Amino acid sequence: MTTNSVQIELNPRELMGKKVARLRRVGIVPVHLYGPGMEPRSLQCQASTLIRTLATAGGATPIHITIQGESGTHLAFAREIQWDPMRDDLLHVDLLAADISRPVTAQVPIILTGESAGARLVNGTVMQQLRTVDVQALPLEMPNQIEVDLAIMENADSVIRASDLAIPSSATLLTDAEELVVRIELPRVAEEFTAAEGGAEESGDAPAEESSEE
Repeated sequence: MTTNSVQIELNPRELMGKKVARLRRVGIVPVHLYGPGMEPRSLQCQASTLIRTLATAGGATPIHITIQGESGTHLAFAREIQWDPMRDDLLHVDLLAADISRPVTAQVPIILTGESAGARLVNGTVMQQLRTVDVQALPLEMPNQIEVDLAIMENADSVIRASDLAIPSSATLLTDAEELVVRIELPRVAEEFTAAEGGAEESGDAPAEESSEE
């Protein structure tokens, strides 16, 4: 588990509605900052800067926001991010401001590290079933990712569930504790051989019927 913060400066936005298309043509993305106890703000930012920030922060890392020409900072999380499905351009970003004294909920990514002795034993493949978990924590204590060491999977039937994740004591896991996070998948050839072997045994156990002539 690691925590960190990201910083970005946004500019006030004057163009609204259909006029926003002018901004996008010159590489500027409209940003909507909103949250409890504050008036929603229409802002903007260079697309390249915003994309780098979002890639670093994801949905679980708080972003420290300053607004050009204004004092103070806002703490916010990336919420809705809109992309152009045809050109893959960033179209719009919603940022949810947070109160550092109130818990928030975020989807925290699960990162696998190390190797599984159990998978190596049977020449199997480690399969990640769950890639994020829902976590509740204070904004500045929210983990931006949760690391899972595959070394604990020592046997071929080893699994890792949400309850096995190293959630910090300052956070609460909201995902079902029994959710399967990682399992080991046997090689397909071995699975087919086992199935064929079982079928052959069933066939061999069945006695042959004798024909009778009248």
